[in-house]
Amino acid sequence: MIERSGVARPTMPSAAIGPAGWPAVVVVEEGMREGLQIEDAAIPVEEKVRLLNALSATGLRRIVVGSFVSPKWTPQMAHVEEIIEGFTPREGVIYTALALNQKGVERRAAHVPPLSLDGGLPATLVHLCDVFVRRNTNRSQADEIASWEPTIAAAKAAGATEAQAGVNSAWGSNWLGLFSQEQRIELLSRQIDLWAEAGIPVTKVFLGDPMGWHTPDQVEGDLREILDRWPSVRTFHLHLHNTRGMAPISAYSALKILDARHTVVLDSSIGGMGGCPYCGNGRAAGLFPTEDLVYLLDALGFDTGVDLDALIEAAVVAEEVVGHRLYGHVSKAGGRPRSDQLYPMDLPFIETLEQAQHFRLGPDVHRGALSPWKGPIESPARPEVTA
Repeated sequence: MIERSGVARPTMPSAAIGPAGWPAVVVVEEGMREGLQIEDAAIPVEEKVRLLNALSATGLRRIVVGSFVSPKWTPQMAHVEEIIEGFTPREGVIYTALALNQKGVERRAAHVPPLSLDGGLPATLVHLCDVFVRRNTNRSQADEIASWEPTIAAAKAAGATEAQAGVNSAWGSNWLGLFSQEQRIELLSRQIDLWAEAGIPVTKVFLGDPMGWHTPDQVEGDLREILDRWPSVRTFHLHLHNTRGMAPISAYSALKILDARHTVVLDSSIGGMGGCPYCGNGRAAGLFPTEDLVYLLDALGFDTGVDLDALIEAAVVAEEVVGHRLYGHVSKAGGRPRSDQLYPMDLPFIETLEQAQHFRLGPDVHRGALSPWKGPIESPARPEVTA
């Protein structure tokens, strides 16, 4: 564990607090939106409700339940209202939903509560990839930039005292190639300057990567540059797709760079499911599996408030709901067994993923497996004999 000197901690609701000197972490569960939007549109509503209820029972504090978008282009979200009406909200859990236009905002408003608008900051955003934003939202990069000034004017009129600036498809594009740090910082700078002219400081930065081009060194370099240029930024929201296996490493790199003055918001998805039909990678563009992220945070000493065993069971439910194996690791092997859960020393050969589930299902899953030991294994390192 990295030891750091302690400084004042942020107070963002639902943040997991770690050891002294580490940033606070907010885990945002995206399986119901980012995950299901790339799965079979024919999954029954009651099955989606079952998954949402399972996620709600884990101790997760922020869950995105879906998106209010066109059912023509995202049929997986066609019944989001029915899901919201059918699930059982848990006290202490913040439920949100995505809305991309005014119609979506109005549809969402009809379900607050149980949904929360979460007191989100007024925000400006731009995609570095003009091609992706055209494919994804039927807008252009120029359209996004043109929306900045009206957004800022409305925020000023409403009395906003802080704001968010963001860059999406930040590190690279399957159509335009790699983007540079200079490009990211230049577009952030333009937004932050406009907010400053309106007398509203930017305290939160969003960096998104729907196509999975980020690498840990890029994330570290960008965060260092942002910290140097804009010390008023205290919250960093990272939406890191795991298309090429970099999301866990980049997320950990962010935790190392930041400290207790900061909050890191990390989007993850149960089982790692996710992806975007507009990015060219489909289900291969998943997110950081939530169970793996919680395991990492627990191991680092963060108080996540999440029951990892319950989260693993939710990952099993997710696989049942979508009808295929998902991509997390902890759901396959379990967390590190506690002292009262250590494996029997004469455990037979464990070879298949099904047999590996003995940590949650017991010995029936490996009954009949090869076992070359003629008697119980004994070791002075462990006083009892495990049969």
